[in-house]
Amino acid sequence: MGIALAIIISRHSTATQPNVIVILTDDQGWGDLSWNGNPNLSTPNIDSLARDGARLDRFYVSPVCSPTRAEFLTGRYHVRCGVYSTSTGGERLDLDERTIAQHFSAAGYRTAAFGKWHNGMQYPYHPLARGFDEFYGYCSGHWGDYFSPQLEHNGRLVKGNGYLVEDFADRAIAFIENPKTEPYFLYVAMPTPHAPMQVPDQYWQRAKDRPLQAVATDSSREDADFTRAALAMVECIDANVGRLLAKVDELGQRDDTIVVFFCDNGPNSHRYNGGMKGKKGSTDEGGVRSPLFLRWPSAVRPGRLVTQIGGAIDLLPTLCELAGVPVLDGSPLDGISLVPLLTGQTAALPERKLFSHWAGRVSVRNQHFRLDHQGKLYDMLADPGQTRDVSLQRPALAQELRGAADAFRRDVLSELKREPRPFTVGHRDFPLTQLPARDAIASGGIERSAKAPNCSYFKNWTSAQDEISWDVDVLHPGRFQVQMFHSASPSSVGANVSLSLGDSATSAVIQAAHTPPAVGPEHDRVKRITQSPMKEFAPLDLGVIELPAGRNKLLLKATPSADEMQLEMRLLMLRRVR
Repeated sequence: MGIALAIIISRHSTATQPNVIVILTDDQGWGDLSWNGNPNLSTPNIDSLARDGARLDRFYVSPVCSPTRAEFLTGRYHVRCGVYSTSTGGERLDLDERTIAQHFSAAGYRTAAFGKWHNGMQYPYHPLARGFDEFYGYCSGHWGDYFSPQLEHNGRLVKGNGYLVEDFADRAIAFIENPKTEPYFLYVAMPTPHAPMQVPDQYWQRAKDRPLQAVATDSSREDADFTRAALAMVECIDANVGRLLAKVDELGQRDDTIVVFFCDNGPNSHRYNGGMKGKKGSTDEGGVRSPLFLRWPSAVRPGRLVTQIGGAIDLLPTLCELAGVPVLDGSPLDGISLVPLLTGQTAALPERKLFSHWAGRVSVRNQHFRLDHQGKLYDMLADPGQTRDVSLQRPALAQELRGAADAFRRDVLSELKREPRPFTVGHRDFPLTQLPARDAIASGGIERSAKAPNCSYFKNWTSAQDEISWDVDVLHPGRFQVQMFHSASPSSVGANVSLSLGDSATSAVIQAAHTPPAVGPEHDRVKRITQSPMKEFAPLDLGVIELPAGRNKLLLKATPSADEMQLEMRLLMLRRVR
């Protein structure tokens, strides 16, 4: 720790260590800020963090959502953490990983996460098992409706209150208003501008006819209406970041609060992104470069520009050092602390390399160059669009970075294991277990409501031969009350629904039809492609089932009482019976 920072931290008692607010947005690219030269929108509140604090000019995240969140939470490359997908269990953070919230909680902080989690749902993958005292939001990779949908609060199903960005900002404001003496660590994971492209009228009306003065690097692939919707969603985020920052000021917490803003990957469409190549899903510069703004008036000079490369893996060690929070023993990190750069103790740290990985593609970034996943070398300062391979002009450097990529594949990717992990049920410290359709396998004629599993439900459940199953590991045995959230056509009345695991079983007869309309698409500004609509599914009480400990298959079936049956299933909720 530098002398200057040590003096600052020494002024704080345990009860007055700095608060920390981390704001992460979903599918917002580097270029989706007026600060970064985009004339198509205005983001004065987010921009103020760059003006009043430090900004990292070259900050890198992963190409998609859950890997970036894992790297922020752990300070480690996501492949070490067991994250290999964005749904059906591959998004889960290994249970032996320590999260940033656990480090801060151990140091006496109260902690909360509001918004999109996307690193595991069933306890102990749930946020409340990963160091957070409170969670409000959803654990899935995306949601099908942003206007008062079903969410969860500390494991219990609740109805959201208005547009999610505003709802999550309300929760964040209420959390920091709580007059407790402990410092807080607050993680606000905004769900937008991830599709579906929904935004309140006041933002859409300003944006829907706005001329686009700056366009995508590959302008022939830009959808202007999608761009306008995305930028309207970002302007809504900005307004709510402004509300949160205003509350920090109103409470007199500005000098004692570290505020961090960044994004989880490149933009989710072809739109202005500073001339860089790539968007979400790509390991090229435009797919992994994110803004990173950090404001802390007590230690970080306004307007500081950090030109050295950094990444999501660096946030845990950086924030822990800034706050004087010890990193718990047994927590090996890939990231480094950027505190000396942020506080002006030094202008440069030793040369390093950062690695981007997704879907088998590996790219390497050093301070000046990027080696892409095909082994081509680009000068990123002169050629952000990656149009000129300079590997023949810089053969030694190309060889060095190719060797680094090979070492990453050999030493780090080797830790990525894709063996099926069962979904955990019945942890004794948490009474509720959600088993959504997302995590299940269906057979027979059953279909998903959308290609992307994240917020999908099962439909076309018509036959006694149709089955829905979960690969589960019952962590602690016991008796569990079961509810199935469903819809049922009138012809389904009288059908018998059964749930079994080994020799244990329970069942119930459908007594009434329930045919709620699909919701969500009516709010879309641009037609959705992969996101499922949502419904107000009703709970069907299936009774109590005895579950023995261990791994097994949880099987859901239904037998119609007549020739026809039409069921849909969204979720099983299991509650331990004490």
